[in-house]
Amino acid sequence: MAAFLLGAVLLIVQPQIVPSRPAINSKAETSQSVQRELLKKTSQKNDFKENINSNGSCRQLPQTIIIGVRKGGTRALLEMLSLHPDIAAAESEVHFFDWEDHYRNGLQWYINQMPFSYPHQITVEKTPAYFTSPKVPGRVYNMNQSMRLLLILRDPSERVLSDYTQVFYNHMQKHKPYPSIEQFLIKDGELNVDYKAINRSLYYIHMQNWLKYFPLGHIHIVDGDKLIKDPFPEIEKVERFLKLSPQINASNFYFNKTKGFYCLRDSGRERCLHESKGRAHPQVDTRLLEKLHEYFHEPNKKFFELVGRTFDWH
Repeated sequence: MAAFLLGAVLLIVQPQIVPSRPAINSKAETSQSVQRELLKKTSQKNDFKENINSNGSCRQLPQTIIIGVRKGGTRALLEMLSLHPDIAAAESEVHFFDWEDHYRNGLQWYINQMPFSYPHQITVEKTPAYFTSPKVPGRVYNMNQSMRLLLILRDPSERVLSDYTQVFYNHMQKHKPYPSIEQFLIKDGELNVDYKAINRSLYYIHMQNWLKYFPLGHIHIVDGDKLIKDPFPEIEKVERFLKLSPQINASNFYFNKTKGFYCLRDSGRERCLHESKGRAHPQVDTRLLEKLHEYFHEPNKKFFELVGRTFDWH
């Protein structure tokens, strides 16, 4: 009888949490118990002391995350956005929400990876793998339902080639052999749709997962192809989305003929992205490229309908 009364009291006292988006499945890892465990780790006093500076700046959870996509131009977007004085950007990809070892460390660990920033600044981190990881949207939502998300996308076929190129050069630098792109793209005479790089370019599938938790108004899509050709108009749109004062202007960008892409000019100092950016793609047979374009035609159409917007993709 005593146990029954205690259970009844606990049921009455326990607060009910009602999310503004559809309820999260009880089996999902973004459960209340997981969140409570994360918040327990956040209460470590020594960690808080390390995150406060005497000049008034402190480390804080990001208010904006660049969630992807891999080889879409996330580094370029972050560097360009960092031109704004009200942006404080994490230097490295954090992989908090998609790597289990990091996620188990809790929110305080996540805060420790952030830069020091002032109250008026927006803290930004970017991890391109977030967009295609099924677990991440719910975890981000569980941390902050008002998060502003940036997603930069390129032509899916071009993104596949860039994806392969990055891995190819990584192997070359370690003096390790790596198969040709045809060996990945073709299987039994047909397009190998199981190739991970192709799956990452099925944007509508991954976008559906994010829209289960965040309204479209919380996700700004940057056109990565336009950012390469003419960065300023795209960055202006990002400023407006983040409600930043217009501080970045056309003079902050200049075309570097040697590198073949735009570089940045900030207070008289010029800087370009790492030499690993803008690498030439491998030569691919025209018929194989056509197969890629044909394969992505329907997925692209579904994505356009999903976001109410079209892009100049093959």
